[in-house]
Amino acid sequence: MKFTQIRNATIKLNFAGKTFLIDPMLAEKDRYPGFEGTLNSHLRNPTVELPLTLCEILDVDAVIVTHTHPDHWDEVAVQKIPKDTLIFVQHEGDANVLEKQGFTNLRILTEDTEFEGVTLHKAPGQHGSDVTLSLAKDVLGEVCGVVFKHDDEKTLYLAGDTIWNTYVEDSLKKYTPEIVILNAGDAQIPQLGSIIMDKEDVYRVHQVAPEATLIASHMESVNHAALSRVELRRFLTEKGIINSVLVPDDGESYSF
Repeated sequence: MKFTQIRNATIKLNFAGKTFLIDPMLAEKDRYPGFEGTLNSHLRNPTVELPLTLCEILDVDAVIVTHTHPDHWDEVAVQKIPKDTLIFVQHEGDANVLEKQGFTNLRILTEDTEFEGVTLHKAPGQHGSDVTLSLAKDVLGEVCGVVFKHDDEKTLYLAGDTIWNTYVEDSLKKYTPEIVILNAGDAQIPQLGSIIMDKEDVYRVHQVAPEATLIASHMESVNHAALSRVELRRFLTEKGIINSVLVPDDGESYSF
């Protein structure tokens, strides 16, 4: 397989001969205002440019949208992705959103979704703590992760926009993935805390899955991201696990 960090949570994954574009946010730098009520909301999004051309990014077999927040599915993605592209979504609600946007080839992820020999397992997540969700569920909504399986590939678990919790722990134990992609930029809402993983969450994942290679995605590209790559690498070095966690720059690829 080949993993390419594009920007934010947007990645390309070549898995068992199929190429997936995941959570496309495709706008140019500074196109959108910062997310109201979040950390550093005075900054505009995205905070950095794309490292690849749209032509390179959109050369895929299918798209996966883990949820429809605008840093995972933005108006440029809606405009530029061909309307007949196969797109996997988490539930009927998101399917309805994309259908209204004109997309015609939608599939809802299940616990066992088959796509040309690749099995996609929908995995649960939670976009913040129980307290945060109780106060901001209308904004944060529902999210999912995805486990990719094929006999000729290592098992890969994309956790999605979630903090560390029993959902993540259960998925790690159920699927025993060898590669784990974590949205680890520590996006924050003041007074409510982190809504995706921070550095301590990354360490918790390593403790439960010490043999897995972790990849830290969703970093340094939106206004409310609090954790830098430099700080995460320093923390991983202090914990002695820098060789177990990859922290890719935008545009960087790994093959497994």
